[in-house]
Amino acid sequence: MLKSNSFKLLAAATLFAASIQTALAAKLVTIDGSSTVFPVTEAVAEDFQKAQKGAINVTVGISGTGGGFKKFCRGEIDISDASRPILKKEMELCAQNGIKYIELPVAFDALTVVIHPKNTWAKNMTVAELKKMWEPAAQGTITKWNQINPAWPDAPLKLFGAGADSGTFDYFTEAVVGKAKSSRGDFTASEDDNVLVQGVARDVNALGFFGFAYYVENTKKLNAVAIVEKEGKPAVLPSVEAVMKGTYQPLARPIFIYVSNKSYDKPEVKEFVDFYLKNAPALVKEVKYVPLGDKDYKLASDNFKNRKLGTGFGGEAGVGVLIEDLLKREGKH
Repeated sequence: MLKSNSFKLLAAATLFAASIQTALAAKLVTIDGSSTVFPVTEAVAEDFQKAQKGAINVTVGISGTGGGFKKFCRGEIDISDASRPILKKEMELCAQNGIKYIELPVAFDALTVVIHPKNTWAKNMTVAELKKMWEPAAQGTITKWNQINPAWPDAPLKLFGAGADSGTFDYFTEAVVGKAKSSRGDFTASEDDNVLVQGVARDVNALGFFGFAYYVENTKKLNAVAIVEKEGKPAVLPSVEAVMKGTYQPLARPIFIYVSNKSYDKPEVKEFVDFYLKNAPALVKEVKYVPLGDKDYKLASDNFKNRKLGTGFGGEAGVGVLIEDLLKREGKH
């Protein structure tokens, strides 16, 4: 009996050691960054790991676009998820640390303005009204709904928005206020979109903004605001169709992954990115974002295969860019 137990213990120890070795042997792809891009990358990572049957592990973090670029430009991760292009200060940090990168758009997002379902007065909003609500001059002075529009109630305005490390914050302020990061500071900010969802869902006087996928997941708790780009234009609700038609402006935007040039030499990273671009059209739809055109994905794949380094932007957020033009631009470092 003692020998039998000893044998079982030895067998269990051997199996445990083997499982540890298998886990250690598994190659690793590390990703961090945008909470907006996270649903797409997570979906790709799940399917990729199933296909790899444990041979390659993929970790996906959410520290915001800015937080992801900090880690990326320090050489701590292989891939950075980004809901806006790399900025000048991040380009400089990458250059200081010898980090070069390949910029790959992977989908479109409809940045969504949301209100509480019992808000009956602000179903449509103009970009000018949003600007009046969010611009720096509004801080401490625009505190009630009727200050934006006299037809709206004399009720407190409670704002929820993306944090300063979020690419969503950069893009929203660029598109609405006219300058990236130019915003009032007296609002509830978070890089975690779920925190913003809960904030707006609990207060009839609240308004917030975040990526479309988080709205789609919470349509029972929130209503989307239809956006009027300019006076005389129709109010347009965020949708896949509106983004594809180009009518949801100026809040439709491309989202990206950035691949470290050093990590390109790791077969597991190259394999993952190839899988990402090949499967993006189906998986992007699955998580309720808008896929790029087939021609765009082909151009992105070619850029990755040819190791095209740099960004097609000049270190700015970039509103209204055409993906085909972007992919053909000379890369800047």
